[in-house]
Amino acid sequence: MFSSLANSFDSLIVLFNISIRYLLFTGSFYLFFYVWRNKRYWYAKIQQRYPEKKHIIHEIKYSFTTILIFGVVILTVIWAGKHGLTQVYTPINKYGYLYYFFSIGLMIVLHDTYFYWTHRLMHWKPLFKLAHKTHHLSTNPTPFAAYAFHPIEALVEVGIIPLIAFTIPHHASAITIFSLYSLLLNVTGHLGYELFPKGFASHKIFKWHNTSTHHNMHHRLVKCNYGLYFNFWDRLMKTNHPHYEESFDAVIETREQGKINRLAEEVALK
Repeated sequence: MFSSLANSFDSLIVLFNISIRYLLFTGSFYLFFYVWRNKRYWYAKIQQRYPEKKHIIHEIKYSFTTILIFGVVILTVIWAGKHGLTQVYTPINKYGYLYYFFSIGLMIVLHDTYFYWTHRLMHWKPLFKLAHKTHHLSTNPTPFAAYAFHPIEALVEVGIIPLIAFTIPHHASAITIFSLYSLLLNVTGHLGYELFPKGFASHKIFKWHNTSTHHNMHHRLVKCNYGLYFNFWDRLMKTNHPHYEESFDAVIETREQGKINRLAEEVALK
């Protein structure tokens, strides 16, 4: 009985942690850019129109279904780790701190590859209609779209966790850091605002990292820009939209002009 209660409590803690992370990241970005500072930073909005209320509700509704599915899979991985079935290790310095940080980087690179190819698979017509279309109902996404998945896609998305857990020797905190990084990049990718500086998308080094514009174009145009963190696979497989860099520059131009107009208005009011 006590064991059952402890397991139930552990399950609630995991679900609570996932929910809180989601709400902290999505909620803070949404409140800042869409409520508190929406007028001040509107010039950085990639699509210069406000998302419909029904789409925001849709994103939040599916996000909590996703959280439940993520929780079940993560709890299963934790159980497997406690029974010595995964590659989790202790103490944190068992393989040295150099390997510890390397393992986090390896998780990120592995996830980027996993995401690109599973994302391409989700665009296979039967799977798109069955599952991925749910995510693409957000043509003008907000941060809440980060977890707005059909249950089938949610299972595919969280599949990276068991893949990492069973193949990469890791400390539990490394997966936590990776998960926070993943959520942050996912939220900013769906933010609907461009935060990166002028020239970023065409810079010889920085162009290998994706931008909010990159993923926003995917939501709007569908058959392009499949990558997550990096722009490697899209460039290699020639799935970048041909006008991605020009679109990024146009968004930045609107943003910069908006800054100038705002400053001019502030000076005029003084």
